[in-house]
Amino acid sequence: MSAASSATAMRAIVLAAGRGERMRPLTDTVPKPLLEVHGKPLIVWHIEALARGGVREIVVNTAWLEERIVEALGDGARWGVTLRYSMEGRDHGGALETAGGIATALPMLAQRDDDVFWVVSGDIYAPGFRFDAAVAERFARS
Repeated sequence: MSAASSATAMRAIVLAAGRGERMRPLTDTVPKPLLEVHGKPLIVWHIEALARGGVREIVVNTAWLEERIVEALGDGARWGVTLRYSMEGRDHGGALETAGGIATALPMLAQRDDDVFWVVSGDIYAPGFRFDAAVAERFARS
């Protein structure tokens, strides 16, 4: 995060473009980040935790069944965040892998070369993880 930025400007990308081959047949009709654990889609656990950590802008990269993700999550208002989408399936014909997904979404994540942002895998379950703004600030200053 640049010196001109603040914790309220912290952004994140949630990686949600993959096919989820190992979870087939469940992922034949549901994107892996929308699979539910304890009654809530995997990706929602992250959105809620990011919001608790002060993140207000989140980019979600999509490819496999990406329309379902957009329909399920919308604009993010219900979590107090703004969700934007990097539609890899629509714009590039499929998932761009991790580095390609981040590079493609970079204009939505950073305005300056020294801006930092969280990178989160949208298909894991880590209910106790805290996106701590103070940790992000220390990282940005380093």
